[in-house]
Amino acid sequence: MSRRQKAGRAGARRHPRPRESALLQRIAGLADALAAAEARLRERRFGLAAPEWRVVVALGDGVPASLAEVAARGGLDRPRASRAAQALARRGIVERTHDAFDARRTLVRLTTKGRALSRRVALLARARERTLLAALAPSEQRELERLLAKIQRHAAAVLAPLGKG
Repeated sequence: MSRRQKAGRAGARRHPRPRESALLQRIAGLADALAAAEARLRERRFGLAAPEWRVVVALGDGVPASLAEVAARGGLDRPRASRAAQALARRGIVERTHDAFDARRTLVRLTTKGRALSRRVALLARARERTLLAALAPSEQRELERLLAKIQRHAAAVLAPLGKG
């Protein structure tokens, strides 16, 4: 090994990568991998693209909602939520109606078929979660839940001011 390589390695030891960066990368990588696996499974088993599934989840409480509400709940922009709702309506998973109090407003709700689909996908997701968490003891699972909730609360408080511009 040359002196330059040795000097480079010594410098690397003096300036390690920040631990927070590595942790955030690991969390983001895990989240991306899990989301991609779930999306592939929903697509393969149920024929649901991600925006369509987000609409189904947004309507999961059974209460009809406007497309704007569905978009906000599902983290979608309005045009994407509208296209997803149209695709789901063609398949009989949602139905669109006009608001009885405001004829200009369109409401969307899950059909009986949509509610059954929502339950099946939710059951599958819970089973996959249990499989993933089986690597941890029950006390570790509770601790993970507690720590994730704590980080989420802190992140919300710390990051909220950054969103204001």
